[in-house]
Amino acid sequence: MKLRNVFGASRFIIGLAVLGAFVGSAILLLIATVTLFSIAWNEIVTFDRENLGGHHIDRLAVELIEITDIILLGTVLYIVALGLYQLFIDRNLPLPHWLKVNDLTDLKRDLIGVVVVLLGVSFLGEVVNWEGESDVLPLGAAIALVIAALGFILWLTPKSHEQDTTNT
Repeated sequence: MKLRNVFGASRFIIGLAVLGAFVGSAILLLIATVTLFSIAWNEIVTFDRENLGGHHIDRLAVELIEITDIILLGTVLYIVALGLYQLFIDRNLPLPHWLKVNDLTDLKRDLIGVVVVLLGVSFLGEVVNWEGESDVLPLGAAIALVIAALGFILWLTPKSHEQDTTNT
């Protein structure tokens, strides 16, 4: 009976992963927010109409894309924290329906969706930074192949509400 209780309570070990993912998410989102305010302040203080085109705008666009990348990574960690918390600790966490996780398949689907966007943003950052000295086609093809593979996994994996209707 005691061993059963130990294994029953062991699910709370996942709380360490939940806390770690949540803290990582908070750090990334805080850094992104502070960086965005810093960029905005710098742009306001050093505003010059002559900088409204060309290299300055390209540099600013790349900085903002890189920050978007950080925000998306923070979002991934947040989704992981919420998903693991729901699966192992408290199923009744008050969340919007689109953030509810019923099983690991739901969590995988959510993560794949965010990873696809993260890859797209990363590639966009590379394209904006591209100055013609290297070929971006292999990178784009590799990212497209990964996205296609993830899309195929999503296609093969039924949504939890589809599983519910096929089981009843």
